[in-house]
Amino acid sequence: MSDLTEQLPPRVSVRTDVAGLEVALSGVWRITDARPSWSELVGVNRPTRVKVQMEAVEKWDSSLLLFVFEIQEACRASGAYCDVSAVPAKVRTLLGQLAASHNSSVPFDRTDSFLTGVGNATVDAWSKAKEIMQFVGECVLSGARLVRLPHKFRWKDCIDEMQQCGAMSLPIVSLISFLVGVIMAYQAAVQLRQFGADIYVADLVGLAVVREMGPMMAAIVLAGRTGAAFAATLGNMKANEEIDALSALGISPVDFLVMPRIVALGLMMPLLALYANGVGIMGGMVVASIVLEIPPTAYWIETQSIVDLSDVGTGLFKALTFGLLIGLSGCLRGLQAERSAMGVGRAATSAVVTAILLIIVSNTFFAVAFNILGV
Repeated sequence: MSDLTEQLPPRVSVRTDVAGLEVALSGVWRITDARPSWSELVGVNRPTRVKVQMEAVEKWDSSLLLFVFEIQEACRASGAYCDVSAVPAKVRTLLGQLAASHNSSVPFDRTDSFLTGVGNATVDAWSKAKEIMQFVGECVLSGARLVRLPHKFRWKDCIDEMQQCGAMSLPIVSLISFLVGVIMAYQAAVQLRQFGADIYVADLVGLAVVREMGPMMAAIVLAGRTGAAFAATLGNMKANEEIDALSALGISPVDFLVMPRIVALGLMMPLLALYANGVGIMGGMVVASIVLEIPPTAYWIETQSIVDLSDVGTGLFKALTFGLLIGLSGCLRGLQAERSAMGVGRAATSAVVTAILLIIVSNTFFAVAFNILGV
């Protein structure tokens, strides 16, 4: 008789009452047997309350748990109440563990409305803006301490960073600047030759390189090379809790780590911009000599006649600003990095994107301001 009882398949009876559906489980529930489907049993009905009972269950294993869990998930999806108070406490405990392992939650429509999305975006933007303003403020105070107490500044670290972001950047800056000068001169030569104004290639290349392309191309190269390196270095130090150790010792991370890097970039960017200007003009001179057959002497004299100190000064001022923005972006993203290898990579990427964005925005501001001032 016991063998016959164990062979009974799992059964589910559904009865409708005033309160909703009453689900009675019976039989033997084994994982090896076919399990009933709740969606087929309930059909198109959408009850507001489901009560589960299992007094007639002979034996059960995880098959019963999965079926009751399916009922609970269906009730959550439809917004119905699933009453499992009649099932044994052990079953309720296992159901709770199963729900936790599946990370189940009430799957109501939690899509944010338009106003909620705008509000969350505003709060997030304001929080990030406060972080940026706080970091910039700390850098300004650190710069004031540098001016007041220059002997306490870490000049050795600053010189090391100047070598890394200055001298070590010369090859890539040379290549990029020369190619930019070649491209601009060749494009100008194609158009100016139609009007017999070949010599004005020197004017176009000289002004464009000195005022815009020289500082900008050098800044973009350093944003991808040095800004990412700053973010990766500081992010790795944060992951290794070295920055926390400095704070615990009473040493300001901004004074110790950030300011030497920002000062190094601020000092080297104008020099790199001057170097990029010379290489860019040389690239234009090569194209003018080969394509337009303009002697290098004539090209250089024409460049001197159109480019004056105001043009060079505006380019150097831009380069100084770009260098400070690159240093701020790299150090900020490095200090904000998550304490993981992935966080360091994201910080480096974010530093490059932020630096290039700030370079373009600030260059636009300079273009408008210099036009208004007539510089």
